[in-house]
Amino acid sequence: MTLELAIRLTEILLGLAFFQQSLEFLRAAGVEQKLGLLRALLSFLLMLGVFPLVICSLLVVTSFVLIQRFHGPYNGGSDTMSMLVLLGVWLSYLAPSRMWQEIALGYVVLQLVWSYFQAGLVKLVNPEWRSGKALYEVFALTAYPVSESVRGLAKKRQLLLSGSWCVIVAELLFPLAFFNQTTLIMALVCAGCFHLANAILFGLNRFVLAWLSAYPLVLWFQQRLFELL
Repeated sequence: MTLELAIRLTEILLGLAFFQQSLEFLRAAGVEQKLGLLRALLSFLLMLGVFPLVICSLLVVTSFVLIQRFHGPYNGGSDTMSMLVLLGVWLSYLAPSRMWQEIALGYVVLQLVWSYFQAGLVKLVNPEWRSGKALYEVFALTAYPVSESVRGLAKKRQLLLSGSWCVIVAELLFPLAFFNQTTLIMALVCAGCFHLANAILFGLNRFVLAWLSAYPLVLWFQQRLFELL
């Protein structure tokens, strides 16, 4: 995958992510609603590829306005990741050379890889994750408005134990997927399905597009690494 194609695909997915986030503010009042409308328009233009540097710049400004207004990311990890990808794309347009452009986007990829590995490491040292208790509490005691059938999964302790270790191992081994393109694609599909499952089961729909927006850059980065080796 070429760098130009990776950036274009990232802009489309990132535009979708910001558009989804903007919809949450349309039911607000005052400044939040106006920001939501503005960001929805900017997101649509980003998907179309219209004046990308200008649009990315305006999205960066509005993102910092929201961060200041809510004293941090409005929705935690998903906002942080989408902001990270946005900054990487924005800096790639400001970069004085191809090398610095690749450095800006490569940093985004390394942060995504680290996010998966770190999540697996945290789970590994947590005895409740190793025993399956953490997943039991997720399904049995979750504050999210999930169905009774989803809560019923808490009774399947062996399934939860297996699921816990599948998540831990998959997250820890994610960096190794870079050694082969097919393996990397499979790892990204599995990671994407994991985010999609969380969206379906618990309504954590913001995370899907926030993380998927960086996947084209991941595929480009892996190919670029093999060119350099």
